[in-house]
Amino acid sequence: MAQQELSLAEKVGQVFMVGFEGTAVTPELAAWLRRFAWGGVMLFGRNTQSPTQLRALSQALQEMAHAHNHPPLLIAVDQEGGRVTRLKAPFTPFPSAALLGRLGSAQRASEVGRAIARELQAVGITMNMAPVLDVLTNPANAVIGDRAFGSDPGRVGCLGAACIHGMRAAGVLTTGKHFPGHGDTDLDSHVARPVVGRSVAWLEAVSLRPFREAIHAGVDALMTAHVLYTAWDARYPATLSPKILTGVLREQLGFEGVIITDDLGMQAVAEAFPWEEIPLLALRAGADLLLICHDRQRQEQAYTRVLHAVRSGELPASRLEQAVARIRHVKSWSARWAQEHPTHATLDRIGCAEHRALEGAVREPPLPGETEGGPHDARTVVC
Repeated sequence: MAQQELSLAEKVGQVFMVGFEGTAVTPELAAWLRRFAWGGVMLFGRNTQSPTQLRALSQALQEMAHAHNHPPLLIAVDQEGGRVTRLKAPFTPFPSAALLGRLGSAQRASEVGRAIARELQAVGITMNMAPVLDVLTNPANAVIGDRAFGSDPGRVGCLGAACIHGMRAAGVLTTGKHFPGHGDTDLDSHVARPVVGRSVAWLEAVSLRPFREAIHAGVDALMTAHVLYTAWDARYPATLSPKILTGVLREQLGFEGVIITDDLGMQAVAEAFPWEEIPLLALRAGADLLLICHDRQRQEQAYTRVLHAVRSGELPASRLEQAVARIRHVKSWSARWAQEHPTHATLDRIGCAEHRALEGAVREPPLPGETEGGPHDARTVVC
C-alpha cells in the first residue's frame, strides 16, 4: 500500500511500537491494534510459550494488519544472546556479546548473528533489537556489562558490524543500541537518568566509532539512549535531543535509517518530563519510531497527543511523513526478503544441531592468540 493511502490517524499509529499482554490475538487485542494501526509490536517473555505458538501469534498479527489494509507490522524482540534473551529453550542459548568479544572473531560473530536471526525469522519475528554497540569503558556499568563486546571501540565496531551482516543475511532487521553509547555510565536508565560528562573529542573517538561502523555495515535502525551527554546537550537526554539525534546522528554521521527510542516508559525520561510531551520531544528531536513497552493507557495518551499535535500544526506534518517513510522503507526490505525466500520459515531450525554446534564452538576457550590478535585460520577475520 502506498504511503499516501494512509490516513493521518494511521500515519500517527505507524510511528509507535508497542508492547501488549497475552500469547494470542484475542478479539479485544485485535480491535485495539486495528483502532490505532500501530507500526510495530515488541514481544517479551510474557508473549511466548513455544515456537509453534509464537509463529501463530506472528501470523495472526500480520493477517490482522493485512485484513485492514494496514502496512505489515514490525514484530521485534530483544534476542541479544546471554542474559538479554527473551526467547528461551528450545531456542539456541547463544552466549553474551562479551564472550564473542573475548573470542574476537568477526566470522563467529557473523555466524551467531545469522543463526539467531534464522530462529527469529522462523517464528515470524522481523526485527531484532541487537546488536549492542556500547563500548564498556566503565567497569561499574552493570546494566550493560557483558551485553557489550568489550572496552575497545574498534573491536566493538568490528564485531557489531559482523553481527549486522549475519542477521540481515537471514532476513531480520537489525537495531544497534544505545546511541550514542551507554557504556560509560554507572546508572540504569530504567530507574534513573545517567549522565556522561566526557568531552566531544572522547565521545567521537570512543562512543561513536561502533555506530559509524554499523552505519557502514547497513544497520537498519539505531536505538537511542536515555542518557544525558553534557558536552552535546546539557538539557535533554539523547532520546529527546535534536542536537544529538539530528545534529550528530543524521547530519554528522549521515545515518538514513530508522531512529527508534528506547522504551519511553523508563524512568530516565518518564520521571523527568511530562508524559504527554515526551513523544513530541522525541519526534522533534529526530526519532522516527517511539517504543512504549508497557501501560496501554500511556500508549493511547501518547498516540492521541501526537495526533492532536499534527492536526494543530504543533508538530509539522512533514516530520511525521519523514518518519513514516523511513519505517515503510525497512518494512519493504523485510517484505522483499520474505518474497525472495518463500521456503524459509521452518521451525526445525530452532535449536537445530548446526546452531547447537556453533554455540558450543563459541563457548570453547579461545585458541592462543585469539584475544591478542595473533595468528588465525585464514578464514577468520580477527577484530
